[in-house]
Formats: sequence, structure tokens, C-alpha cells
Amino acid sequence: MEQFLFNQLAFVRNQTLNLLDGVSEEMADRIPEGFRNTIRWNVGHIYVVVERFAFQYLGLPQNLPEGFKEQFEYGTSPLNTHEYRVPTLSELEELLKAQQVRIQETLSDRIDEKIIPPYTTSAGMKLETPKEFLTFNLYHEGMHLTVIKLYKKLLSC
Repeated sequence: MEQFLFNQLAFVRNQTLNLLDGVSEEMADRIPEGFRNTIRWNVGHIYVVVERFAFQYLGLPQNLPEGFKEQFEYGTSPLNTHEYRVPTLSELEELLKAQQVRIQETLSDRIDEKIIPPYTTSAGMKLETPKEFLTFNLYHEGMHLTVIKLYKKLLSC
């Protein structure tokens, strides 16, 4: 089961990375009318949330460059001002690729470890093990992958 989960995570992550083909730095920062975030924000948000899901709740160190939480955590927006350097798309892509490797290397032997206290997502789902967090992440990343697809279409018009 664990290997299948890691394969699913890699599949979804590759879909996210492939979707960034053809996205320019300028396009990555445009906010489609009626929305509050950008392609860059969605990519950074995916990264930050997976760091939390995979590492924080087990008490493991996260790889969060300076300013990432302030720029990409739930509830943030590029419309809010901040003094942090904005990462390039290629920097975000490299972080996303390396993250997949770290997750499998770090969690393959801890996938069923209980997290105390359990975490309840904003969607109301209770998560108690890395396996549950990573499985829920398939939904979360897929949701943002769909948003990126939509933004690409809207911004290409």
C-alpha cells in the first residue's frame, strides 16, 4: 500500500510540474479577474502545505525558505504586501521535486505512526498518521492543480 501511495504522490506531483510548462514568470504573477491568487501562489501553497502535512506534525524539520509561510500559507494572498523575496518558478519546481524524494526517504518507515493530537483539516477531515495526511494531500494538490489549469486558460485569452 505504501509504495502505491508514494507512486500516486509522484504521479500527482508530476502532473503539477508538467502543468507549469509554458507558464512565464509574468503569467505566474497575474491574478485572473474575480480571483485573489496566482499560479505562483498555488504552486508555493502546494509546497508549504505538504511540508506541514509530511513533516511538521511528526515533529520533523521542514524545509521552508524564508518568507514561504508568510507568502503561501492558507489564507495568504499575493494581494497582501510582504517584504520577502518571491521565489522564481524554477526555484519552486526544484523544491517540489526535492520534496517528493524527502517525503519517501523520511516517511517510508513511519507511514503509520500516530500523530498526537490528530489534526482536523479546514474541510473537516481528521488525520492521524502520515499515510492519512499524504492521502488527503492527493485531494489538496489535485484541487490546486485544477485551479492552475483554470488560471492558465483564463490568462491565455
